[in-house]
Amino acid sequence: MQPASHSVTLDGEALLLKSRELALLELFLRNPGRVLTRSQLEEKLYSWYADVSSNTVEVHIHHLRKKLGSAFIRTVHGVGYTLGEAE
Repeated sequence: MQPASHSVTLDGEALLLKSRELALLELFLRNPGRVLTRSQLEEKLYSWYADVSSNTVEVHIHHLRKKLGSAFIRTVHGVGYTLGEAE
């Protein structure tokens, strides 16, 4: 990931990520090994006055998993999400 140019490559191939997907990926990469809750992700992705629907973060994570591979973001049930292989 090249934050300055907003570009991401995977196995040498450029990925087209929407701005929220890119911001979400950057959050995970800046917090390796840390479980981020949905509310923490919402707080970082949206301004305090934004009206965020209940499954918005899950939709962005679903799109990232489709583009990066399903094991890239692991769900920690009842807690949140983290980088890593699915168990």
